[in-house]
Amino acid sequence: MASALKNLSKYDATTIPDAKKMIFGVVVAEWHTDITHPLYEACVQTLEKHGSTSIHTVQVPGTFELPVAASMLIHNKKLDAVICIGCVIKGETSHNEYINHSVANSISMLSIQTGIPVIFGVLTPNDHQQALDRAGGKYGNKGVEAAVTAIRMVDLKHTLAQKDRKIGF
Repeated sequence: MASALKNLSKYDATTIPDAKKMIFGVVVAEWHTDITHPLYEACVQTLEKHGSTSIHTVQVPGTFELPVAASMLIHNKKLDAVICIGCVIKGETSHNEYINHSVANSISMLSIQTGIPVIFGVLTPNDHQQALDRAGGKYGNKGVEAAVTAIRMVDLKHTLAQKDRKIGF
């Protein structure tokens, strides 16, 4: 959903599962730190707000490096989910298309291959102001949305793993 239609920071906190026993990895890109660091801070604050006390953070040079760092975290730490935070602003060339497609596909494939939710917390705006608007500005903060998504996906994984579940409705 377009962030112009839904504030990225607004959600019903009463519907979010307890994250006390959940272990998260967060990979944050250095490129555009004025954007990525507020996203990261909001993400961690949201995880902690819902009880998480175990968050492993790594920083990488840019958004393109997010998937490999997420893979490294998954293979070196016992994690329930990884959140990837980055920002690729369109600019004058089509570099953003190559980076965004590659990162999105890699994150998706990493999730599928490992069974560990890897969350796409990457902004893909047309300009710097649009990024600011989504990193704590008028459309909220995508870091909050990424954290909530991670908690919900871990809860879904745990729910589906329960041995007494039934087939169907």
